[in-house]
Amino acid sequence: MPLQGPIVIVGDQPNAELKGWLTAAGVAQIETSAWAYAAQTIEKTWPSAVVIDEVVTTGRANDIAAMARALDAMREPYLPVLSRVAPDCGLALPGALPISQDANGQRIAAQVASVLRVRSLHATVFRRHAALKADGGTAPDMPQGDKSTDPMDDAIVLVAGRGRSYPELCTAVGERVQMIGSLSVESAARYLNTRNLDGIFIGEGFGPPTVDAFLTALGEDDRFRDLPIAQIGGSKPNVDCSPLPNYERFDARPSEVLEWMMPLIRLHAYEARLQRELAAIEANGLLDPNTGLFSIPAFSAELVHAVDDARARQAALSLACFALPAEADRNVSLDAARQMSLLVRSVDYACWADARTILVALPETQLRDAHVIARRLGNALSSTMLTSDRKEGRIEPTASLVTLKATDTVESLVARVTEQAQPVPLVAAE
Repeated sequence: MPLQGPIVIVGDQPNAELKGWLTAAGVAQIETSAWAYAAQTIEKTWPSAVVIDEVVTTGRANDIAAMARALDAMREPYLPVLSRVAPDCGLALPGALPISQDANGQRIAAQVASVLRVRSLHATVFRRHAALKADGGTAPDMPQGDKSTDPMDDAIVLVAGRGRSYPELCTAVGERVQMIGSLSVESAARYLNTRNLDGIFIGEGFGPPTVDAFLTALGEDDRFRDLPIAQIGGSKPNVDCSPLPNYERFDARPSEVLEWMMPLIRLHAYEARLQRELAAIEANGLLDPNTGLFSIPAFSAELVHAVDDARARQAALSLACFALPAEADRNVSLDAARQMSLLVRSVDYACWADARTILVALPETQLRDAHVIARRLGNALSSTMLTSDRKEGRIEPTASLVTLKATDTVESLVARVTEQAQPVPLVAAE
């Protein structure tokens, strides 16, 4: 698929190799600009991406400020800026995505292709959001990527390792972002298949064949192709990492690696927000874009219909309530709700009722079967959820169950199940 264009390359020294790789990738219009004229080129071209092809040095403050002003006028849809970074120099612009100082043109073209997928997703969300509002539908609020709603609040990264540096790596990452720790590649692979991750840190302690096999598996699965992946220490991989455009190997302290990775992790978490938003729009506003579950109004309306239908057909209807303990913070609860959106059966529906409560409706389900389903959901949550204070461990949600009685209203059904949410493994009531 050809890349979007135009693309602006900023640098005083021409880079024919990079331009050639972007052309080979299908970019129809490529504009090159020296630093002094970068702002004017951006304003004239209105690009899809900007690549700062030289490490920023002192004396560029005025040029960078002019570029920032030009870029601020064209932030919708998302406009990626990629910048070469040296170990002793920072990013040219706040929010720019790092490029290795010695990255070749092929590598940079792959990174551009990766971030342009986010731009395409953002444009699609804007277009469908506007169409839904024009049709009179209930459009959810657009997700924001600014600091007031930092996507890093949603980000979850996997830290795998077992060497002497593993505790330091976990501490550095855990202080800045929610994390899941893994002492083996096998458990890391399991988390990849059960969690939506926004980055991977591979620490020391694994042999070269193990790391090679892990990177190969990541590169062969399209779900993980855009994940930011940092390998810290260890030998250079003996496999082709070109399918992983956001992979980098570092010989640096974990805190320095984290600083490099943060913009990439933030972008991946923002992409996940956009995907949830798009799903909510395609469901005509029935889904909550924060969790992927039904919105509270949609859940209430659906439950009213389910109660009427069950009563008319004398069919079964069960309702489950999963309550998190008081020490679970909002991030833990939000994470549990997002996990629940992946776990519920297609015939069931759920909502994030409040800060620590998830309701799940189980149509056509007798109490005995609902008991089994609730236990399965509760076990899956407790084994995969994050914990408070961003520490690894388990939180045990408590569950209660009720079934529809002849005298029940929707309000009484919900009241009965929420009142029974006590700290016991599972409570069932007729």
